[in-house]
Amino acid sequence: MERAPRGLLRVTIDRLPGQRYTTGDEGDAVTVDDCELVTRQLQYALEVDGVPYERLEVSSPGLDRPLKTEAQFERFAGAQVSLTLKEPFEGRKAFKGLLGRDEQGGWTLVFEDGKTQQVLGFGLDEVREARLVPVLDFKGRKGRKAQAAAGDAAPAAPQDGGQE
Repeated sequence: MERAPRGLLRVTIDRLPGQRYTTGDEGDAVTVDDCELVTRQLQYALEVDGVPYERLEVSSPGLDRPLKTEAQFERFAGAQVSLTLKEPFEGRKAFKGLLGRDEQGGWTLVFEDGKTQQVLGFGLDEVREARLVPVLDFKGRKGRKAQAAAGDAAPAAPQDGGQE
């Protein structure tokens, strides 16, 4: 939750994997129905408690959701992440790669550095900002589920770049 200028009260909601919700959708993505339900509940609760606000905004964290807590890093281990460090490492602060765990319980980021693959080890106290890298799939969730069930891999791109 955050307060923004001009009386805006912004609330970000999320779904936890494996939980059942009243809106009926069993996916991990926040739906418009979820936002509507929470908005109605909050409007009532804020009025009863006398909390001042002019506008209420309820939304999901988005495709490029920020990762701030240990639990969020744990949840999205194995995903592509853009990471900005507080202090430069070998002359750079910004990295993009695959988030993982090391044997000592720390975090790793596997990224491409030119032609080679590198592994950056880091602790959460060294991170200025971390966000998921958005993955856009225009086939929707049903398309991914059907593809996963069939065991199909994505079709290879044509060698001519689709010109034939």
